[in-house]
Amino acid sequence: MKIVTWNINGIRTFRGGIKEILDSLDADIICVQETKVTRDLLEERTAIVDGYNSYFSYSRGRSGYSGVATYCKDSATPFAAEEGLSGLLTNHEGAIGCYGDQAEFCAKELQVLDNEGRAFITQHRIVCQDKQKTLTVINVYCPRADPDKPERKQFKLQFYRLLQCRAEAILKDGSRVIVLGDINTSHRPLDHCDPSDPDDFDENPGRKWLNGFLLGVGQEEETNEEETDKESDEMVPSHTGKFVDAFRYFHPSRANAFTCWSTLTGARQTNYGTRIDYIFADCQLVHEEQLTAADIMPEVGGSDHCPVWGQLSCSVLPSSKPPFLCTRYLPEFAGKQQKLSRFLVKVEQKSSKPEQSSAIPGSQEEEERMENLNPARAGSISGKKRLPASGSVVPKGKKTKTVKDSAKPQGSLLSFFKPKATNVIPTTEADVGQCEETLGLDDDTSLLSSRKGVSSTSSSVCDGSAQLCTSGTTGGTAEQMNTERLTSRLSVERSSTERGASFWKSVLRGPPPPPACKVHGEPCVRRTVKKEGPNMGRQFFVCARPQGRASNPDARCNFFAWVDKEKRV
Repeated sequence: MKIVTWNINGIRTFRGGIKEILDSLDADIICVQETKVTRDLLEERTAIVDGYNSYFSYSRGRSGYSGVATYCKDSATPFAAEEGLSGLLTNHEGAIGCYGDQAEFCAKELQVLDNEGRAFITQHRIVCQDKQKTLTVINVYCPRADPDKPERKQFKLQFYRLLQCRAEAILKDGSRVIVLGDINTSHRPLDHCDPSDPDDFDENPGRKWLNGFLLGVGQEEETNEEETDKESDEMVPSHTGKFVDAFRYFHPSRANAFTCWSTLTGARQTNYGTRIDYIFADCQLVHEEQLTAADIMPEVGGSDHCPVWGQLSCSVLPSSKPPFLCTRYLPEFAGKQQKLSRFLVKVEQKSSKPEQSSAIPGSQEEEERMENLNPARAGSISGKKRLPASGSVVPKGKKTKTVKDSAKPQGSLLSFFKPKATNVIPTTEADVGQCEETLGLDDDTSLLSSRKGVSSTSSSVCDGSAQLCTSGTTGGTAEQMNTERLTSRLSVERSSTERGASFWKSVLRGPPPPPACKVHGEPCVRRTVKKEGPNMGRQFFVCARPQGRASNPDARCNFFAWVDKEKRV
């Protein structure tokens, strides 16, 4: 049995659907975090995937934020499922239960902890050593502690405690438990690219919680405490938790094994990251040798995180029917209720009256075509015929509702956007004036246009300003004069346009070229300070290479320069 966890940083980024991604991971249970989708935005191709049954938890307060999802192959269908850790979101039969002692949390705190859609739990039947047992998979996306928001640090620690309370309660009930997902804390200095202040590294509250949640590295429950001397105790903390970090169990000393990298600095190119995505298996699975392998998959792109996988020797028994919370049972996907968009589509109504045929553009909808053919059917209140345009008299300031005769159907809205016929040649002076007024042409342009459209033997054009009259015999001289006038006017306009363009180029000149960094001699990139403080909004230049260790020659150098105020964009 294979299980995978992956922070995908937005499930809608997989525009072709997620089935191809799931198949490529080749796992029985795939848990994803940071889906950034709420129920109203969940697409059917994402929720209903052939060969899988899926379970989603959504953020209740913010759209495009947080969220987790668990995809199980049909051969690994769970028999129970539940959203959240507190139990407050459980309003259906077949819930998992086992909530533990939640006395330290008030009802409001529990509600807030589950409102961001950060946990989903599924229960499966497995066969271990010819015995049927229960495996509970807890898929979590733990909060990030924002340094600028102290309340989020407290929120993160509360989420950790609630997660431990629930996981240990389920474990105490007799089920095997796996906790996996984005924990958002690197456990040891080995799991961080730049563990600043190594002496105080373990003083981080999140790491302190991990030390209590996990069993110590190289320790087992049956280990005699007297066998460890003082030197080893100083090097490896004595952790007494009930879970094991699957990756470190098989790779206790592997360095540079990271699962998350900054996309802003391109740190993945230099492998300058952290390991914050885990699979935690309970100690019983380890002692029974059911956990056989675990590793990371840094070669898989598509997110700022990479997948982590674990292998169990036990086999899974699928349930005959998915639990209640399976997405295929949601009304919008099960066909029990129409989507809201269905109520916004105009439904065609049958009529006993014969309908007239008319030529309507093919891009119109059927409902619009029927309305144009028989507008009286579309809710008109007047049966009187509309007067022709030439004979209609409408009093000023007064609107009247009129309906066109069904024998002459009303034109569609598209007809108003069709270009008018322009192949009519004006033959009189009035026609020329009307064309000039319609097209918005000046005197010189109208004279040349009319000259091209009318033959020299039959046309007569009068210039409005100079009262020049051209005929078949004198047309050449008049045309030459008008051409010179037009050319002169166009040259003046062109000169004015060039002067304007030159002015705006001098005003709106682009940013100055970036300086070159001192180490690599390459153009720098411009950044803007976004952190609150006296420098917020200021721009600066840094080396354009990806972030990395100082010993890495391909990594960013320490070049830094503020952008001058007069050169700031």
